[in-house]
Amino acid sequence: MDHSKAPVLDALKAYQAQEQLPFTPPGHKQGRGADPRVRAVLGDSLFGADMLAVSGLDDRTQSKKVLERAEDLMADAVHAEHTFFSTCGSSLSVKAAMLSVAGPHQKLLVGRDAHKSVISGLILAGIRPVWVDPQWDPDLHVAHPPAPEAFRAAFEQHPDARGALVTSPTPYGTCADIGAIATLCHEHGVPLIVDEAWGAHLPFHPELPAWAMDAGADVCVTSVHKMGSGLEQGSVFHLQGDLVTAQTLASRADLLDTTSPSVLIYAALDGWRRQMVEHGRELLDDALSRSRRVREAIEDIEGLHVNDRDDFCAAGRAFDLDPLQVFIDLSGVKFSGYDAADWMRRNHRINLHTSDHRRINAQLTHADDDTTTERLLDGLRDLVAHADELPPAPDIRIPDPGDLRLTQATLPRDAFFGEVEQIPADQAVGRVCAEMLTPYPPGIPAALPGEVLDQAAVDYLQTGVSGGMLIPDAADSTIGTIRVSVHDADAD
Repeated sequence: MDHSKAPVLDALKAYQAQEQLPFTPPGHKQGRGADPRVRAVLGDSLFGADMLAVSGLDDRTQSKKVLERAEDLMADAVHAEHTFFSTCGSSLSVKAAMLSVAGPHQKLLVGRDAHKSVISGLILAGIRPVWVDPQWDPDLHVAHPPAPEAFRAAFEQHPDARGALVTSPTPYGTCADIGAIATLCHEHGVPLIVDEAWGAHLPFHPELPAWAMDAGADVCVTSVHKMGSGLEQGSVFHLQGDLVTAQTLASRADLLDTTSPSVLIYAALDGWRRQMVEHGRELLDDALSRSRRVREAIEDIEGLHVNDRDDFCAAGRAFDLDPLQVFIDLSGVKFSGYDAADWMRRNHRINLHTSDHRRINAQLTHADDDTTTERLLDGLRDLVAHADELPPAPDIRIPDPGDLRLTQATLPRDAFFGEVEQIPADQAVGRVCAEMLTPYPPGIPAALPGEVLDQAAVDYLQTGVSGGMLIPDAADSTIGTIRVSVHDADAD
């Protein structure tokens, strides 16, 4: 296929050249009605490119097949059979994938380190999750994707499962053995969904971890806005094989998707695909080299340690690692990642991504250069030089691995939509949780609807909040109170 073409961008250019006149939404009419103060910040070009996808970018019957041609080019670029664009982020895309594989009360094997969007999919669909335990590192206090053996054991106990879902890479940059898990799924005649939101760049360089489509996954969800050049909410989901049909996946997405998709987001997805096909290898060569240099430079800063393959990919841990996710362990400087991230923004105007009780994360992409990474390094050096200004790391009560897995007493949907009450957290121990309690980022629920809360989980959340952890989806973000089911159920 001719990857020099960008159908969405070409159609945008043609629309503007033809001086088309809209009597349709959006109501700003190519920016003419926008407040000049808004235009001064966002720019006239943004409003000029904001139009309807139908009777705008394409005609009423979509005879030009603008979006279809752009999706076909994306599929070809990443070795998928079918590709679908989404302007609602991978949170929508992963729900569509789940709904394509399992329905109400049907079983789906799910890695318990799943993002909250997966839990939302379970709630909406009424799917019965069969949790597959991640590989928990009790020393570094981080979860890595479940091993193939864990999925094998889950299939043996639940041969009626309709499929499996694994998150890879995780927000910590660690990857599952997708090939082995896909083979296992296919031996049982069911599909594998990979939530690869952090892996949009993986198809474009051989030194990066294996791309889900190449590894044999059936459905793969990617967030191009995370590690690519897409705009926020730009997501793509891919399909191959015959275990899920393109018609089924499209119809499930249609249930959830907006009927007013953003052409701006489509255009960025289209342009990113062209950029990566034409220049991706070179751009990622540079990014990987820069990552190596940055990792070495951080390691030379006294008190800081960069988590590497020896940390995250040793026996019994992750299968692979994305080196562009730079996680910095702060144990040697004795302050928390929460305080470090706040200090870097306050004093150096540097925004870090994931932070937890002992780590901060700098996400590198092909967009970084020596200027951005030098500023990062200068900020980190200054952070360590001012270590005495930061409070000591708080005593967050991290549960033992055995206490991390709460008992799933009822379907997430039943607990979430059932009759609930808000009670003091110390009275919630032994009760069925009726909400998601999600430290963010990275967005993996510590407790979710239908799970029985124990003292270790409540202590972890309360001491975490006291230490700077954010739990934005809780009804009471202080975790002074917790929503629980009025009608507690016995564990399955």
